[in-house]
Amino acid sequence: MKKFPYKPTLKRYRILALFFTLLAVAVIGKAAYTMFVKRSFWVQLSERNVKEGIKLPSTRGNIFSADGQLLATSLPEFKVYIDFIVKDRDSLTQVKAQHFRDSVFNNEVDSLAIGLNRIFPKKTISWFKNHLMQGYAKKSRHWVVYPYRMSYMDYKDVCKLPFLNRGKLKSGVHSEVFNETKKPFGSLASRTLGDMYPGKDSARSGLQLAYDSLLRGTPGIYHRQKIRNKYLNIIDVPPVEGADVMTTLDVKMQDFAEKALMDKMKEIDGIDGVVLLMEVATGNIKAIVNLSKCGDGEYRERKNIAVSNLMEPGSVFKPMSFLVALNDGKLKITDRVDCVGGQKMMYGRKMKDHNWHRGGYGVLTVSECLEYSSNIGVSTFIDKIYHNNPEKFVDGLYRLGIAEDLHLDIPGYAPPVIRRPRKDRTGKHWANWYNTALPWMSIGYETQVPPISVLSFYNGIANNGKMMRPRFVTAAMRKNEIIQEFPPQVVREQMASPKAIKDLQICLRRVVGQGLGKKAGSKYFHVSGKTGTAQVWAGGGKTANFLVSFAGYFPSEKPQYSCMVCILKRGLPASGGGQCGPVFKKVAEMVMKSKMRPEITAASDTLHNHLPLVGYGKMDYANTVLKDLGYNCHMENNADTASIGNVVTERDELVLKPRQMPRSSVVPDLTGMGARDAVYLAEQLGLKVQIEGTGVVQQQSLPFGHIIVKGEKIKLHLGLKGSKNVIEKASVEKVDNQEIKPDTTQKAGI
Repeated sequence: MKKFPYKPTLKRYRILALFFTLLAVAVIGKAAYTMFVKRSFWVQLSERNVKEGIKLPSTRGNIFSADGQLLATSLPEFKVYIDFIVKDRDSLTQVKAQHFRDSVFNNEVDSLAIGLNRIFPKKTISWFKNHLMQGYAKKSRHWVVYPYRMSYMDYKDVCKLPFLNRGKLKSGVHSEVFNETKKPFGSLASRTLGDMYPGKDSARSGLQLAYDSLLRGTPGIYHRQKIRNKYLNIIDVPPVEGADVMTTLDVKMQDFAEKALMDKMKEIDGIDGVVLLMEVATGNIKAIVNLSKCGDGEYRERKNIAVSNLMEPGSVFKPMSFLVALNDGKLKITDRVDCVGGQKMMYGRKMKDHNWHRGGYGVLTVSECLEYSSNIGVSTFIDKIYHNNPEKFVDGLYRLGIAEDLHLDIPGYAPPVIRRPRKDRTGKHWANWYNTALPWMSIGYETQVPPISVLSFYNGIANNGKMMRPRFVTAAMRKNEIIQEFPPQVVREQMASPKAIKDLQICLRRVVGQGLGKKAGSKYFHVSGKTGTAQVWAGGGKTANFLVSFAGYFPSEKPQYSCMVCILKRGLPASGGGQCGPVFKKVAEMVMKSKMRPEITAASDTLHNHLPLVGYGKMDYANTVLKDLGYNCHMENNADTASIGNVVTERDELVLKPRQMPRSSVVPDLTGMGARDAVYLAEQLGLKVQIEGTGVVQQQSLPFGHIIVKGEKIKLHLGLKGSKNVIEKASVEKVDNQEIKPDTTQKAGI
């Protein structure tokens, strides 16, 4: 048997083993070289090709009115920049790319300036060219093309201009996106809705700030990776879009309240003015107006005076003082007091009634003290009852709830400040109290109460003693589903005894029926309330301004709404009933008019199945609503559901039919659209929108087919077809199926 050749085989094996050993050493050496020597290079390359943990912003939620109208939304705006410097790890490639970018820019800068001027005519062609050349000379890496933010449509047009249309790698063009808050109804309830900080996804004030965590949503996370010479955004955690906030505000009531206050402010040259309208049963704020006179003489919403303004309320405080005494059983509305000619010395300080120069009122009952707003009458009663124990009076005010911290949603809210008497160390004397404190506190001085707290008191009286917390938001929704509710909250289940509440209700009705509040009354229904006039003292003991007000509720028999009007004005004449009463009357009649609607069921056709009428708007929204209502519908010719269109009826079927929109250079026909869709479409075309009225678009100032000039203004007149704008002058009206007869004790205009 032949022997196996061990020696030649072993030699070949050793050669192979040495070869693989050397190969392994080479691989390990190369790996070590890459890991340690070339580590920084490869880390930089990885960071350039892959970016981890980038935040993906979420879509901010919208704010809606109680009837579903859009009050505030967020739309994207853009800023475009140019990077004039090319960076590349290969120096030769960098030089070639830089030369190409420089040459193209110099050749096309004139065309770029002309194009920018066409889109943004506020700046001249020469300005744009000089601006761009300035950035080129500075070799800026982040030079803004246009100094202001632009809409999405303008952004798309800018990216199509010469030089910029070559993309990021060749021209260095890049952009920033901002979410800008838009309010379709302009300044309506602007301060209450709130604002965002310019250029930031950060709330600044109002409901935007109070509900920022809900509106903002949760940002997602993605990483950016280069694959086959293309950068891809790969989402790791998807964003959660912000929730929509449903407010209690009513657009129609808010608009009318603002107009009524504005007219009166201009008439009497007011400084600040407030109108608050609250629903009695729920505490829902239906309207909140805050107007301040600006340096140019115009009135705007600058601060939320209704919730933050701590001022001495004046005579609207008198019913609170009397309610404490009525509840303690120390007073009856038939008790009498002598007002001694309209002037009375109280502990060395003179107390006056408003008619002191005409001899005052003489002897008045408790009810008449409120009807004629007698300072002497109210202060004499309260001082007589509580002089030796002022702490009991103040405790009574706290029991009513007038000093309660309401913990309102509006940032800047200031709770009332009503000081308590405090004994000194001996326990025999009041350390922070003096004899005149109680008389002046009883008529609305020595205290600081914001208008919203005053209205909460009157709303509680209208609600038979149940004080409700003012409510601005009812729910938060996401994708048509309620994710959080904000139910009505009770502050005081019973502010005072039912008898005391009933007695005060009688007095407040008499104030309007036969007292100083006649101008707040209406011939269509009964009104209850109280006038107020307070001097606002300046330094040196001089009277600078007056705070006039009227607070009350309506209809008196079955109150549905409470309202407060207050105006800060300069000099005399100053009258809460004469100057705030008419505003209250206008708001009250407008609200009750909106209730005067016939029963729809009486005119309904029960024999035929009627299909709903749907106006123009985004078809995907219409499709969602119709499906929720149980209607089946289909798209015409497989149209895009995101487009604008309407729903038509064909053979008892609903068909989603897209609307043929004109080219982007002409004005579309916006009639029949809702405010949200009309504003969105018009702004996308570069138009500035001004809205008047509520409902759907009835008229537009720029006709269909008009050639658009960037920045041009278009007015949209909204309304409901067939609506009437006047109150029927009938002798007997119906409100919520209740007959309301005219008040024969009140005359219109008194």
